[in-house]
Amino acid sequence: MALIVASVAAMLVSWRTLGAPLRPSLDFIGGTRLQIERDCDVAACDDPIDLAVVRDVLADQGLANSSLQLLGRDREALSIRTAELDVDRRTALLDALGDSVGPLDSTALQIDTVGPTIGRQIFRSGLTALLVSFLGITVYLSVRFRLDYALFALVALFHDVVITMGVFAILGLVLGVEADSLFIVALLTIVGFSVNDTVVIYDRIRETSKINPTQGFDNVVDAAVNQTLTRSINTTLTTTLGLVAIFLFGGETLKFFALAMIIGFILGAYSSIFIASTLLGWWRERSPLPLPEDDAEPDVPERDRFEDGPDNKAVL
Repeated sequence: MALIVASVAAMLVSWRTLGAPLRPSLDFIGGTRLQIERDCDVAACDDPIDLAVVRDVLADQGLANSSLQLLGRDREALSIRTAELDVDRRTALLDALGDSVGPLDSTALQIDTVGPTIGRQIFRSGLTALLVSFLGITVYLSVRFRLDYALFALVALFHDVVITMGVFAILGLVLGVEADSLFIVALLTIVGFSVNDTVVIYDRIRETSKINPTQGFDNVVDAAVNQTLTRSINTTLTTTLGLVAIFLFGGETLKFFALAMIIGFILGAYSSIFIASTLLGWWRERSPLPLPEDDAEPDVPERDRFEDGPDNKAVL
């Protein structure tokens, strides 16, 4: 709850400051993004790029509201997000930056332009995909288990998504990290990973209930979580190690995509064990309902079944 409250507070601050719960990237609001890098083979690069000098250049070009972010280990590269620029304005801006911060490496220059209409379409598509995934998960869990199973799984997913967004809201305010279309992909991946872990525990709850139909539901949940705990930890650990490698060595494009999934995968493992299953146990102990498996005869080994003998008495 503390993390959720802090995440919501960060998104509210971001909304008041930036007009959005997360710092939106070029993918969503449109505009032009320039990624430049100084050519250190032509001129010495003893100091990182001075952002104050860059802001003065942008102000002279009528682009004072642009977003800046230093890149690279030595902070010799710079990402500039501005309003949409035509070819002449881009050329004038690059010439002015070359005169102010030093010669630019033309081979490292990257220019991306997205119109505002396309940006809004990408945002709507990403949001629709996220909502449809939640709806599909609700329907699937309701059919496979029961509605209360689905509702508590959604509570766990809400926990995972909100805290991940809260972390990126803070990073956007402090470091200028932007949420792009890859961030939507990361959220969808987090949702799928988390619900998969939850379904594994739910399945084990159902199996344990069949074997011990008279056992209290809290004990059933506890046993199911203990039986799947090693599997959950190992799965999360192995996937997270791969993501850490991408975060460290995958370059700027994939760095924060991997970070979002690292945060979300850890939260997903936590929420499956301590939120979805625990809340389900709490709810069933206070509002007992027939389990999905209660409608069927429990699975009992053949040697333990009873049958009527000739004298109408049950014999083993």
